[in-house]
Amino acid sequence: MNKPNINLVNKPNGIGLGRIFKATQCSIKGFKAAYQEESAFRTELVLGAVSLPLSFWLAQSLQHWVMLVVSFLFLLIVELLNSAIEALTDRVGVEYHVLSGRAKDIASAAVSLALLVLLIVWGVAGYEKILIWIG
Repeated sequence: MNKPNINLVNKPNGIGLGRIFKATQCSIKGFKAAYQEESAFRTELVLGAVSLPLSFWLAQSLQHWVMLVVSFLFLLIVELLNSAIEALTDRVGVEYHVLSGRAKDIASAAVSLALLVLLIVWGVAGYEKILIWIG
């Protein structure tokens, strides 16, 4: 009788460098799916394409620039999580359910807060730049 070949490591993508390679492939697939399927993600990428070059002019120091970039990346991260929650909720069932609606609404609220963080960080940077101009 042959012994079944059972993977004792609970990692479907393997271990070591192979796992890193496969995880990178999954991440690329996730970025592609978000870009193709989520208009909000595409809109935020356009916002980044416009605002990130502006960040070099707006930032007063390297740390200041990092804060501007991190606030933008934070928005993208939250948007990706929101999209994942929406996709999973729709996978479970597209008919209305109070818990599905709640999950989507809470994820949307998280995106709103991430946008607020971005607006505060970039707004303060803009305000400081104006103060330098007039003062």
